[in-house]
Amino acid sequence: MWRIFQTKSGKVALSGILAAGSLVIMMLSGVLPFWKSGLAALAGLFPMVGVLIAGRTVGYFCWFTVGVLGIILLPDKGSALLYFLFLGLYPVLKGEIESIRRLPVEWIIKILFFNLIFSIFCVFFQYLFFSELTGLFFNKRSFLFLIGNGVFVCYDMLLSRIVAIMGNYLR
Repeated sequence: MWRIFQTKSGKVALSGILAAGSLVIMMLSGVLPFWKSGLAALAGLFPMVGVLIAGRTVGYFCWFTVGVLGIILLPDKGSALLYFLFLGLYPVLKGEIESIRRLPVEWIIKILFFNLIFSIFCVFFQYLFFSELTGLFFNKRSFLFLIGNGVFVCYDMLLSRIVAIMGNYLR
């Protein structure tokens, strides 16, 4: 059934379909602003489906397309940036990181990647949008990173379960 997506034209078509679905979910963040992060995380599942069906190239293409279009078209740039920097990219990268097959090394790479992106995101929003809150941010930075890493570990475990369920379903 999924053989059609193994050809070049099938991969392009699948990338477009998944990107369209992901972009629709991202557009909902403008309608449901209190679900911004959750909708960006849900939109990040579409590139992961592309990876499971047709390979990493499809996942990367879907992620990049939605990321760029999201930054251009969506009214909520923060949600689009969150998708582009992390929630759309990480589900695709996760498979590459886990192909190392050495659990401690995998977790070190995952945690480093998350902290790098989290730092970029915090600094970006702090200096561009909340420069008057600089002192507040620096006082609470270690707490933010501690909570962020805990949430990230839970997110990674949830993604692993979703991949297992989807993998069984797609077979």
